[in-house]
Amino acid sequence: MSLSPFHLAIPVYDINTARTFYRDVLNLEEGRSSEQWVDFNFYGHQVVIHEHPKTQSQEHAHTNVVDGHDVPAPHFGVVLPWQQWEALANRLKDLSTKFVIDPYIRFKGETGEQATMFFLDPCGNALEFKAFKNIDQLFAK
Repeated sequence: MSLSPFHLAIPVYDINTARTFYRDVLNLEEGRSSEQWVDFNFYGHQVVIHEHPKTQSQEHAHTNVVDGHDVPAPHFGVVLPWQQWEALANRLKDLSTKFVIDPYIRFKGETGEQATMFFLDPCGNALEFKAFKNIDQLFAK
């Protein structure tokens, strides 16, 4: 499956702390930048943090119940290969990351079996990282 890279710009109210998080915690390669924004290579996609006053969703996260968990909305992330997801989950645990939803397996043994985890960046933006046991079931019902 060949995908075109997406571009996503997100607000951060502390650009230096957010920059450190995306670069050093998530290990993302930094691209172009200015005093108000920084580009990152987000697994082949372009995510840009933009300095911006704290948003309402960063102040008070809204959630929807999914699979018995309070899933923050909005959120963004990426679908990784299974082993890469496991390595990231272990890395984040080793760094004492506070998860919104701890890494776990959804739909175990069923169509669409997937690993997922949710956490916040330092400015309250919610991220979800997923992996599918069988990537061909990404959109399966």
